[in-house]
Amino acid sequence: MQLPFPEAERPDDAALEKGRLLFAGETEFVKGVVAMDGLPEADRLEVCFAGRSNVGKSSLINALTGRKGLARASNTPGRTQEINFFTAGDLYVVDLPGYGFANAPVAVVAKWQALLKQYLSGRPTLRRVFVLIDARHGAKAVDEEIMTLLDRSAVTFQVVMTKIDKVRGAALEESLAKTRAALAKHPAAYPELILTSSDKGDGIDVLRAIIATI
Repeated sequence: MQLPFPEAERPDDAALEKGRLLFAGETEFVKGVVAMDGLPEADRLEVCFAGRSNVGKSSLINALTGRKGLARASNTPGRTQEINFFTAGDLYVVDLPGYGFANAPVAVVAKWQALLKQYLSGRPTLRRVFVLIDARHGAKAVDEEIMTLLDRSAVTFQVVMTKIDKVRGAALEESLAKTRAALAKHPAAYPELILTSSDKGDGIDVLRAIIATI
């Protein structure tokens, strides 16, 4: 029987090449945004990446673009409070602040959540949000909060499992099952998972191809 939310099939050679070419050129940081009036003009399609703190989002974006220092990781959850825009070809790649930061001040969290809601519901060129889930743990309650927000914003999101090199066998299957069960509750969820490892390079070419063909 077909599993709900199966792993994405490997794209064909043409799609893989399209993805390679998209990220083979120069990738540049455009700006960090802290308010809606600071957003760059919506003159191109964009995809964005969301994930709780320490899920490996910066590492994934760096692996995707082939530039180690492009997205900067912070060891302090909640420190990065900007929506960061990068260009890749004629596409915006958008890095959302990590969510679930228990150590951040309440006022900071509230301000970030308000900005996130405005961005997700009011950005006409946003085509897909990639929600990153740590493969060692599966979807958590804080992940479901962002998924619910995406449902309400009518924005399609697709789950990217990170750090799959850190977990194997039954533990990985348990994590995937937990994530699939969470996704079943969310109508905005795209019905395929992408399994990745930034350290080993697993799934990076698949993710590039998916972005290039959206």
